[in-house]
Amino acid sequence: LQFTEEKLGQAEKTELDAHLENLLSKAECTKLWTEKIMKQTEVLLQPNPNARIEEFVYEKLDRKAPSRMNNPELLGQYMIDAGNEFGPGTAYGNALIKCGETQKRIGTADRELIQTSAINFLTPLRNFIEGDYKTITKERKLLQNKRLDLDAAKTRLKKAKVAEARAASEQEVRITQSEFDRQAEITRLLLEGISSTHAHHLRCLNDFVEAQMTYYAQCYQYMLDLQKQLGSFPSTFLSNNNQSSSTPVQSVSTPSVLASASASLPSVSNSIVTSGISELKSSSGSRKARVLYDYDAANSSELSLLADEVITVYSMPGMDSDWLMGERGNQKGKVPITYLELLN
Repeated sequence: LQFTEEKLGQAEKTELDAHLENLLSKAECTKLWTEKIMKQTEVLLQPNPNARIEEFVYEKLDRKAPSRMNNPELLGQYMIDAGNEFGPGTAYGNALIKCGETQKRIGTADRELIQTSAINFLTPLRNFIEGDYKTITKERKLLQNKRLDLDAAKTRLKKAKVAEARAASEQEVRITQSEFDRQAEITRLLLEGISSTHAHHLRCLNDFVEAQMTYYAQCYQYMLDLQKQLGSFPSTFLSNNNQSSSTPVQSVSTPSVLASASASLPSVSNSIVTSGISELKSSSGSRKARVLYDYDAANSSELSLLADEVITVYSMPGMDSDWLMGERGNQKGKVPITYLELLN
């Protein structure tokens, strides 16, 4: 009745002191953002919603979720299997196996990141939502009930006409007031613990950052090692990585092969590398060239390139030795020689 009359504006209501109100709003704010951060971290660590639901169900049943390969591990396994099928002795097969092994290492690092983050970051956040905050909610509800009892007693006191009724109502107000004050104190003490919750969650956040830093450093190192391994393949493999499978390796002229490899293999003799280019520069003709890598034009005098496209190239008097003129339809501009493979 007291609650209804308050809602209808027919009864007065004892307000909580400002300090307690501030603590309550801080607790609500903490709960709201902790939940959002926790849920989004779960999405970041495990993007697959089905896998997240499965893990949640197993957790509630207090059973261990079945171990299965994660996405990088699965890709790694496919690459290794394909490499073995194509032949570990072939350039592509060998590269696939090396890439596959690296993907599997990244998968292991991924697994470790999830595990460490779950223990050091997600679990403490979840414990707050499911533990401390539930206790705060329970005590706050109790405080609300004590306040309603107090205000109901105050209303009865106001309405009491005879002396006996007034005396009984005053006694009731004293009891309900003391119960309300006691509950307000319990609630306040609990809410003041939110500051230490923030301090604890800050330590957990640092642990999460540390886990991410380890993960990204591992991934970077693995990819660096892989790049070095792939870079150690003979130049013919590098130059032919954009050839279609139907084009036999032998059909590409040696000077153009070496020219295309020169970007990644500076040790190759320049006189041999540039012989095909020199030939083109000395003549007034043009040649077709395959683009080896994407290239973004630095200014309007250059032509942007896409890997694998074939363009027409020719030389112009007074041009820098590292550049040729490139043409694609009605577009033309300077292109860097190291990004091209001259075709016969």
